[in-house]
Amino acid sequence: MNFDLTDLRLFLHVTETGSITAGAARSGLALASASARVRGMEEQAGVLLLERGRRGVEPTPAGWALLHHSRLLTAQVERMYGELGEYARGLRGHVRLLANTAAAAEFLPELLAAFLVANPNVNVDMDERPSPEVARAVAEGLAEVGIAAGHADFSGLEVMPSREDRLVLIVPSEHRLADRRQVSFVEALSSDFVGLSGDSALSEHLAGHAARAGGRLRMRVRVRVRGLDAVCRMVTLNVGVAVVPESAARRGRGDGALVLVPLEDPWAERRLVVIARRLDALSSHARRLVEHLTVPT
Repeated sequence: MNFDLTDLRLFLHVTETGSITAGAARSGLALASASARVRGMEEQAGVLLLERGRRGVEPTPAGWALLHHSRLLTAQVERMYGELGEYARGLRGHVRLLANTAAAAEFLPELLAAFLVANPNVNVDMDERPSPEVARAVAEGLAEVGIAAGHADFSGLEVMPSREDRLVLIVPSEHRLADRRQVSFVEALSSDFVGLSGDSALSEHLAGHAARAGGRLRMRVRVRVRGLDAVCRMVTLNVGVAVVPESAARRGRGDGALVLVPLEDPWAERRLVVIARRLDALSSHARRLVEHLTVPT
């Protein structure tokens, strides 16, 4: 068998996204080229590596074995790139970073911009996921670095403090809950909600709490929009209520048409942390990113 690094990275991206089309796009390859590479890998291996279905693809038992080795090999290459990058300018390293909605939307843009300006030989591939998925992906080697809320299971991971984050309910100024000092999420479920579009980590997080509370949040979302600022704008226009990070709510409060009501639920108070499997096994550029995102204690 003669798999090259492009083959292995493509296979990783295909399995991460569950789609050859999405994996090809993430790898910067045309779909026809990516499909041919996958078929070529299967022909060389002599077995099917992916099960094709209407909802996408997933690894076969042989594919899982290849996925394991692909992670190890690509991680080793990234560490090599990072170490050589200390001596040879222009050689680019890559860091795979996963973050929950609060981190991805609120403080990561500025922090990542500063990091990328200071490290022109490093590229960062960042995706948004719910905190438990961030922790699982880092534990399984699907990402080098993650940022997640402290409620996730970090067993076997190294955990470093990052930022404090609190979720609040935002309501129109004339809403019946606007004068409350605090409110439970269950009580808020009786109102129509404004939600985030797409596969938002925050939406999945709230839907999970609604399901555990016996509510049906996903059935009460009147509109889904892209971005927390748009959510706040919809609330000021009396479309519904929403749960957002406090920093986004304060930024979107504007002329007072939007009111912040603290949630009394313990899960609304969140400590964001930076996670990695082993700091000493990270590439030098991934370690620099961890240091950049971590709050000194």
